[in-house]
Amino acid sequence: MVKLRHLRKTFLPGTTSGRMALCDVSLDLAAGDFVTIIGSNGAGKSTLLNAVAGVFPVDEGTIIIDGQDVTALPEHGRAPVIGRVFQDPMQGTAGSMSIEENLAMAARRGERRRLARGVAQKDRKAFRDYLALLGLGLENRLADPVRLLSGGQRQALALLMATIKKPKLLLLDEHAAALDPRTAQDILALTDRLVKRHGLTVMMVTHNLRHALAFGNRTVMMHEGEIVLDVGGPERSGMTVADLLERFHATRGERLADDRILLEV
Repeated sequence: MVKLRHLRKTFLPGTTSGRMALCDVSLDLAAGDFVTIIGSNGAGKSTLLNAVAGVFPVDEGTIIIDGQDVTALPEHGRAPVIGRVFQDPMQGTAGSMSIEENLAMAARRGERRRLARGVAQKDRKAFRDYLALLGLGLENRLADPVRLLSGGQRQALALLMATIKKPKLLLLDEHAAALDPRTAQDILALTDRLVKRHGLTVMMVTHNLRHALAFGNRTVMMHEGEIVLDVGGPERSGMTVADLLERFHATRGERLADDRILLEV
């Protein structure tokens, strides 16, 4: 379903500030896989998602999604098959547009742009039904500007927008990290419901080790641009955070030194 082969990416090559952010990264995801990705700051997690999304070209390697080689496609060329939710709730929605206009824009992602009169009535009904899944009452606020929503409501809307066309791959880049703990848990629960409802294939970056083990069916750990652990199945189902950290230590012969990832256990 998703095949990443020997991805390499160096930023500022040939300079004293040059840094290899991805070092021969290969990863396979079967249809319906929900892979959580963890690692210290600078491990390459967000760089990997950006490479898959087409934010920048990779130096080497191939990216195949649902049998299509998208390696040479720009970000907008991958839009029909990829949905994405960012850490910042403001980044995935247009605050000056209404809720229904945001959803209409998401529903047309990857299609040729054309002139149209507002939002069609049939689309409005579909949006209302879809928003009702949130349980936030937003289905009764279709005409409200998105800027009036709270951060959690905007992130919930961003999730709907990213999944409305049932993408072949959903990328979640610490999409609950900027929210308070209660709202973050609600967003993660909503994520789980939408992923299961649509049978989506997912790559989710998180710093929270508990979340990494509680959601999805596989956990991948990155370190210095490489994948150093990939656990799933029965091994993962019985794994604790302490087990995960010990596996990293046994594999790399060193301890994680990133305060953020150690505090969020």
